[in-house]
Amino acid sequence: MAFHVEGLVAIVVFYLAILAVGIWAAWKTKNTGSEGDRSEAIIVGGRDIGLLVGGFTMTATWVGGGYINGTAEAVYVPDYGLAWAQAPIGYSLSLILGGLFFAKPMRSKGYVTMLDPFQQLYGKRMGGLLFIPALMGEMFWAAAIFSALGATISVIIDINVNISVIISALIATMYTLVGGVYSVAYTDVVQLFCIFLGLWISVPFAMSHPAVTDIGLTAVHQVYQAPWLGSINSLDIYTWLDNFFLLTLGGIPWQAYFQRVLSSSSATYAQVLSFLAAFGCLVMAIPAVLIGAIGASTAWNQTEYGVPDPKSKKEADMILPIVLQYLCPVYISFFGLGAVSAAVMSSADSSILSASSMFARNIYQLAFRQNASDREIVWVIRITVLLFGASATAMALLASSVYGLWYLSSDLIYIIIFPQLLCVLFIKGTNTYGAIAGYLFGLVLRITGGEPYLYLQPLIFYPGWYQDDNNLYIQRFPFKTLAMLTSFFTNVIVSYLAKYLFESGTLPPKLDFLDAVVARYSREHMDKATLVKSDNIVLNELAPVNPRHSLTLSSTFTNKEAFNYVDSSPELSNTEDN
Repeated sequence: MAFHVEGLVAIVVFYLAILAVGIWAAWKTKNTGSEGDRSEAIIVGGRDIGLLVGGFTMTATWVGGGYINGTAEAVYVPDYGLAWAQAPIGYSLSLILGGLFFAKPMRSKGYVTMLDPFQQLYGKRMGGLLFIPALMGEMFWAAAIFSALGATISVIIDINVNISVIISALIATMYTLVGGVYSVAYTDVVQLFCIFLGLWISVPFAMSHPAVTDIGLTAVHQVYQAPWLGSINSLDIYTWLDNFFLLTLGGIPWQAYFQRVLSSSSATYAQVLSFLAAFGCLVMAIPAVLIGAIGASTAWNQTEYGVPDPKSKKEADMILPIVLQYLCPVYISFFGLGAVSAAVMSSADSSILSASSMFARNIYQLAFRQNASDREIVWVIRITVLLFGASATAMALLASSVYGLWYLSSDLIYIIIFPQLLCVLFIKGTNTYGAIAGYLFGLVLRITGGEPYLYLQPLIFYPGWYQDDNNLYIQRFPFKTLAMLTSFFTNVIVSYLAKYLFESGTLPPKLDFLDAVVARYSREHMDKATLVKSDNIVLNELAPVNPRHSLTLSSTFTNKEAFNYVDSSPELSNTEDN
């Protein structure tokens, strides 16, 4: 393959276009809000993102390099096919579920990051623990994007994949420093337009190439390889279900998702843009599926690519840029490849900014430096953007498959954070003891189940396990879903057990070393009892009080439920009756 100057020019043009939009959005961020909330403006903007921009940015958050390259790869690989390309359906359903059940309570309570409700209910220690899987999930996602971008560039200008990953990551990381959520949102609009236009222009040309057989024929008949529709063996049905639930439920508790929810102008808008994004994810997956099918229907020995075919060269993860490069006219391929490159670049900043936002607010500010200035928090965000960008780059260089990175990115989110999010939003009475127990049980069950992509051998062999050709142990049992359910029920059971033991007097109050039951119970009842016993206070005559802006942990959150909560304890009920 020769070095293509035209391809490099196409990438540069698209990069400059996105960079220009990012700079403009960064300028808009500086003019939003007061001087004292610059860090919050970087994270959630002015909470004024409407339906149009919000729908585009939430769609583009998922429809990045990992999404389109991974879907095309899954359809192309003979052992998988369309039947195993679960991400489009899985993530679309996750957006629908997120809009139905999670967007409204999160947005209406005025949180700034996804970890805010955990720190509000479970304390800063638990917030720090939950930051670890949240960070790893965002880094795996960013690594998938960097890997896809590096693969695309290596096809265009014929350079080493590792070098292209490093260069691409450097560009995307530096671009992320330009601005906050406004830059991410408005560049996502450009990204989505680039993907839609670039891929849909390329598909008809690739499909009409002489070396490509009718994809309708190869969908059900073996021509060059197994039919690209794929199939699910009876032995693999539980693995398929496990992965499907992982993508569907594990796609909800992401800071990248809730950053858009919390940036929306209202709770209703947050719900609607989730539904719009679900539809957008399905639509944007169609060209990627078609390109994977074209790759499976091509006689590669009749193209300039030659023999062996991409899967034999272990380049199945680069099937999308390969199809565009070798099956389309030069000017079309450069346009399509340049558009895809620019698109996946602007997706990386979503994950990096999400990780940096959680660290700066929930770890640095709320856990260690509650009196930190706004300027200090802004610099923490910028520094962590560089650090997390470097970490994602290292992961991209070590992982073997884009689709593998995809599953890994949802693993820890699904098993640890999703059940915790269910408890903190919908299960009344859970506390820090249950949260820690659920966290540890889920983590142990996941690690002991093994992970072939990390060459981690299992310690627990579930029914149906087998050893593949590479001497790696594969689990057919849905142990990831088992770990998630175990984490959830452990949280609930241990929380109520701890509450019973302390409130019944079985355990003395001094053993409540996390202040999760006794101290919290006392504070709640003292506040409410004082309010109703003060004879000189007439509630309906109280003047409205503007909230004082403070950076302390207790006053950082908007907890309206405390004023609407009706306590069921006998003592307080008798007091109110009197």
